[in-house]
Amino acid sequence: MNASDARRDLYALVKCVEDDGVTTLIHRMGSKREDRVLLAPLDRFPAARKAGAFPSWALSAAQKDFGTLVSQAASGQPQVLRRNTTPVAVLLPADTHAGTPSSDPAAPSGAAPAGGAVNSQGQQNRESAQRRLATLGDAIGSVLTTGPADGPTFGLPGLDAATGGLQPGRLTLVAAAPNVGGSLLGLAAARTTALVDHRTVLYAASGPNRDDVFRRILSAETGGDYPRLKQGRLTDYEQDVARQLMQAGDVLLIDDGSNLTAEDIAETAPHMEGLALVVVDRLQAAHSARLPLSGNRLPDASQILSTLARSLHVPVLAVVDSDDPTLLSLLDADVLLTLTATTDPGRVQVTVAERDFGVIGSAYLRPDLLHARFGDAEAVPVVGTGSEDWRLHTTPEERELADAALPYTSGAQKGLPSALTHLLAALRTALAAGDQATIDELAAPLAQAAAAPPHMPDTAEGRRLAAALHAYNAPAPVGATAQPSGPESARPAADSGTVTDRDDEDAARDDDDGLVPGDEEDEPETAVFPALRILKDSVTRSKMHPVPVIRLEDREDGPWPLISEDMDGEPRWVHPDVTSTRVAHTRDNGKRVRRDQLDVPASFGDGVLCLIDRNGSFPSACSAVPLAPNKLLHTGPLDAFDKTKAGIYQIDIPEWDYPGMPHPLGRLTDRPDDQGRVWVTTPHIKQLERLHREGHLTAPVTIHDSWTGKANESLFKPFYTAAREARTELIQAGGEPYKNYKTRLSIALRLLWPKRPSQRSPFWRPDWRMSMVAEASVRHWLNAFKAVQEGHTLVALRNVDAAIFWTPDETPPGTYRLGTGFGQVKAKFIQPGEFIPEGDD
Repeated sequence: MNASDARRDLYALVKCVEDDGVTTLIHRMGSKREDRVLLAPLDRFPAARKAGAFPSWALSAAQKDFGTLVSQAASGQPQVLRRNTTPVAVLLPADTHAGTPSSDPAAPSGAAPAGGAVNSQGQQNRESAQRRLATLGDAIGSVLTTGPADGPTFGLPGLDAATGGLQPGRLTLVAAAPNVGGSLLGLAAARTTALVDHRTVLYAASGPNRDDVFRRILSAETGGDYPRLKQGRLTDYEQDVARQLMQAGDVLLIDDGSNLTAEDIAETAPHMEGLALVVVDRLQAAHSARLPLSGNRLPDASQILSTLARSLHVPVLAVVDSDDPTLLSLLDADVLLTLTATTDPGRVQVTVAERDFGVIGSAYLRPDLLHARFGDAEAVPVVGTGSEDWRLHTTPEERELADAALPYTSGAQKGLPSALTHLLAALRTALAAGDQATIDELAAPLAQAAAAPPHMPDTAEGRRLAAALHAYNAPAPVGATAQPSGPESARPAADSGTVTDRDDEDAARDDDDGLVPGDEEDEPETAVFPALRILKDSVTRSKMHPVPVIRLEDREDGPWPLISEDMDGEPRWVHPDVTSTRVAHTRDNGKRVRRDQLDVPASFGDGVLCLIDRNGSFPSACSAVPLAPNKLLHTGPLDAFDKTKAGIYQIDIPEWDYPGMPHPLGRLTDRPDDQGRVWVTTPHIKQLERLHREGHLTAPVTIHDSWTGKANESLFKPFYTAAREARTELIQAGGEPYKNYKTRLSIALRLLWPKRPSQRSPFWRPDWRMSMVAEASVRHWLNAFKAVQEGHTLVALRNVDAAIFWTPDETPPGTYRLGTGFGQVKAKFIQPGEFIPEGDD
């Protein structure tokens, strides 16, 4: 196609790129030669997704200067095309002579030039290429002159000695059962190759997404707790390291696109200049309809990856989440690394085997799953982390508690609440470092945990830890304070079911529902508010015969893998003209935490910050949350939203430019797929429909796919009514009864979607849970929108219950109703420069 026609049809061509992955050859006659470029999908050149890496243009600007862009791309400088701020396509040179030639004389024809551009002529015609034969002398000379292998390594001396590093041209398979940490070996090799050796790595993420990969790298590099980093709670040091990784991480390229196949990896890798290592994380043994790299497709994928390694002469390291010998024999890798847990929770054995020789060696690693990494078990301990000197300066109770905690803090054993696991890990770290100040600071929370211990796993490790906690609490530590008895005292309690104090270790995480064993049991008759029994009764009495639990065998297919925590659409927004800083704060109880400080520009005029806190956002949403009580059926693309249906819908992210308001889809906009689409629940569809009717959205919602059932808005209504009536009575009494009420509310609503298979909840409906949370988020957003429409200045909008306005007269916006009831708000005013209080500050 000539450039003039391409300019005219640019929007249609880009649409074909997005929807069907079509690549178009475009030519333009220049003054001296013909320019030829490819209008290609981003999958052809993943580096184009990195912000600022290459020149980028909005489609309107690209159409205007299309001839110039074609010339620049043909000369070897890729041009990225954006729809608003989202990259959607890339212009690449089509000819091998474009740009700077590869500096590697052994690079295959069609390899990317130095600028990173992609050539379309990736392989030579096999019939015209004469095969090169090597003599034995050639091989001997190569071995004698190349010296020691300089291929990628794991950065673990014991394992590198056993494997000889990762050999070019070979497929190495890491095999490990779930929860042993196989993916972390792939991450170790990627970190060492990219961040230490500064060599290019392609990280093909079929299991984790790019955010997961980055958090794991950050956790491993800093020693920060991985679950805490998943919340976005970074220390100053971790933020500094993250910024350094942004600068040094250009050589680590992550492909986490949907429907990632081995063919995609094999197509992308040849176009990466200086590629040193390909990591595939992961191959899933169990079949999943949404993961091509799973089930019976793995043997074919393994053959493609093996061919890729040989053709590019680079090592390919793939991780499989199984150690089943039958499956591993089908995958037929050149080198097999099998991770096996040992009787010592602090050691994992890695057996190294080659296809032709069988087992050739082994090594032992020290798992540190809390920090997303392995250590070398035979390595000399680093001062402050492995030395036994700390034992000389601690009490026997502290030493026994630290030793008993190891199986759980290392990740080898499961079953403890996340808060207790983190507390015990902090104790081990403080003891190892001889940090007496931290040890003293941990005394009070450890005493509280020991006074009201959770249910321990009925294993030797669990019984030992229970005994150690009991012994630790026997001599009261200095500074320990009396704590309320009973397990409820240590549980998070919030009206909305979320914890507003982000520094609380019990805060909810994407992979941790905040539940502990026993939560699924009905409350006793004497309970202040038997929330779970009321919620079960609310569902049971429905005449629609709801299906409260989706069978285990059905959860890997259909709509269920498509549902994620991001579908809450919670806004996490600060006005672009306002500066938000995390500052240190010490509570009255002496605990050191970090809080937000908002600096408002002078252009806002005189005023104060008005903090709005909505009461009972989640139970309030239960009054009329649209959901499907029965199973969801695949209803595919829809011409229009059907009000009689509810479920999940795949849509384009609508454009939003209303001044002073965040996007109505909140954090959902941060996680689109490769086509710029997201899955949403019914509350967000109804919200977007309303905004379109009112003229705030220029285009109607386009539904590309859907899973729906007959809608019902009253399934949780009896639960809402009981919760509202109980709140009215208990909020007047306050104290422990009211705290217990809030805790039981939170537990009941969390049980709609328990995350651990061992949690025997009366429910497993992710769509119900996320529809309820999305309904709360939508109501929160709409209330703030009404205030902004009336002229109020919104400074920040967070979670489902917190809003901050700039009010010159210390009066909250009139769109909110002050009070203690559901849907009403509490208002607090603070002066500019003060920190924003959270939780029980």
